[in-house]
Amino acid sequence: QVQLVESGGGLVQAGGSLRLSCAASGSIKGINAMGWYRQAPGKQRELVAVLTSGGSTNYADSVQGRFTISRDNAKNTVYLQMNSLKPEDTAVYYCNVDVVTLDYYAMRYWGKGTLVTVSS
Repeated sequence: QVQLVESGGGLVQAGGSLRLSCAASGSIKGINAMGWYRQAPGKQRELVAVLTSGGSTNYADSVQGRFTISRDNAKNTVYLQMNSLKPEDTAVYYCNVDVVTLDYYAMRYWGKGTLVTVSS
C-alpha cells in the first residue's frame, strides 16, 4: 500500500504565494510521474502540472509562468510552488503519483486533497 500526504494549502490574498507538498510512502519500488490536479466548486478536476521521472514538465495554460512543479526523489516528494495567485486558482488541489510497487505493479495513487483559497 502507498500513502500520499499533502500539505501547504490555506487562505491567501490575490497576488500571494503558497507551496504545496506531497510525500509518498509505503510499498514503493520507484516513482514515475508526479503531478498536481485541482477541482474548483462545480467544475471538473483538471491537470495543473506534471513532472516525469525524466524531468519533463507539463503545465496547464492557466498556470504557466506562475506555478512551478519540482520533486525530491530522495524523499519521494513533489512540490508545487504557486506564485501570483488569483481568485480563480481557488480549488482543492490533489496530488497524483504513478508508482511502481515493490511487487512490480504500476499503480496510480491520489492524495486526499488540500484546499487553496485565494481571496480578492
